[in-house]
Amino acid sequence: MSPLTPYRRLFALPGTRAFTLGNLVARLPMGMFSVSAVIMIAGARGSYALAGAVTATGLAATAVVAPWTARLVDRHGQARVAVPATAFALLGGTGLVACVRFGAPDWTLFAAYAATATTPNTGGMSRARWAHLLKGDAAALHTANSFEQAVDELCFMLGPVLAAFLCGAVSPAAGMLVGCALLMTGVLLFTAQRSTQPPLRPVTASGSPVLAPGMPPLLLSFLATGAVFGAMEVATIAFADERGHSSAAGVVLALQAAGSCVAGLLFGTLRRETPAPGRETSADRSAGSPEHGGPFGHSAGSAPFDADTLAARRYAVCVGAMAVLLTLPLLAVRLTGSLPVLAGALLVAGMATAPTMVTGMTLVQRRTPEGRLNEGMTLAVTGLLGGIAGGSAAAGWMVEHWSPAAGYTVPVAAATTALVIASLAARTGTARHRKRHLELGPVTTS
Repeated sequence: MSPLTPYRRLFALPGTRAFTLGNLVARLPMGMFSVSAVIMIAGARGSYALAGAVTATGLAATAVVAPWTARLVDRHGQARVAVPATAFALLGGTGLVACVRFGAPDWTLFAAYAATATTPNTGGMSRARWAHLLKGDAAALHTANSFEQAVDELCFMLGPVLAAFLCGAVSPAAGMLVGCALLMTGVLLFTAQRSTQPPLRPVTASGSPVLAPGMPPLLLSFLATGAVFGAMEVATIAFADERGHSSAAGVVLALQAAGSCVAGLLFGTLRRETPAPGRETSADRSAGSPEHGGPFGHSAGSAPFDADTLAARRYAVCVGAMAVLLTLPLLAVRLTGSLPVLAGALLVAGMATAPTMVTGMTLVQRRTPEGRLNEGMTLAVTGLLGGIAGGSAAAGWMVEHWSPAAGYTVPVAAATTALVIASLAARTGTARHRKRHLELGPVTTS
């Protein structure tokens, strides 16, 4: 079977190509806005500190507002909420351009950029459509989630490059204005595809996804993973600047995203068998037994694992791979001090990102209460954003007080923290499942 076959099957479904195209256009600006804002504000006001504070404020506002926007999407539908939310966000983006252009007081920059927090989570809405269309087909949903992660990496790889080009070659405001136009156009195209939109579900009394079983440790691991991304970016920019090649930092970081993008597409071609509750495949049973080197040392003949437990174990393994590979950039700067060697190390290290995010998002989809999928996935993204902010600050402190090379210890520490959280959560789930198995007795099949 060709590696492209799973993807051909995905896009053979009616309406999938149309909503994917619109979503691609809407997601590209997500990698443009912060870079555009920094270039525009720093160029006009002569202060990177002010530019960084404005973008950090927007990030904090997004962390607060985005879950509420996602909840409204779940309750009232993607088209009814996403379009006006995007329009309001664009008022903030264009307002920021006007404030900078006409020399408005600094506080207006914070207010304008904070208004962009209503931007809907277009990636989450796309994943929700796939979850609706592929309900009951775990293998196809795995491929779809892998594709979506690859798209994320592609947008965050190309977005900053496009923004920097527009701001430098056209005008300082061009990156923000073009990003606003792309976002609105993409959201309109995406929401126009009503046939693939998930149906509205009756409002239930289910609690917040934050409190759903298994979600708190999962969101904490996303927070730690976000710190990996934020710290890696700051450390790489500082290291390139120290070596006198600050303009190459974007290319070096793009290689990390490229590695993740390729890995995500390849990961989507792997066949993932997710058994029904109370069953497991022979491969999963072997992977969990000590004689086959299972990561959690389950004994032969132990209780079969349910789908959520298996997914949690896969996630822990992927986080572990990410933690191991993230030592490569640290070793590259410590042992060689070479920017090209660092670039190669980041390319390899990035290959663990997509599998980690794909398996993590799969768990989010499993654990989010019925009818609140957009909110659950947006909470995961909010955790990543919070981690990015914290990781950036921590790496910045290490760079300033020690050295750019020391900044690479932060991603390793954050990934190790994520691994500890994911492993403990997987062990807890395994113990809970074994207890339930003992109480109910072995599952028999005809």
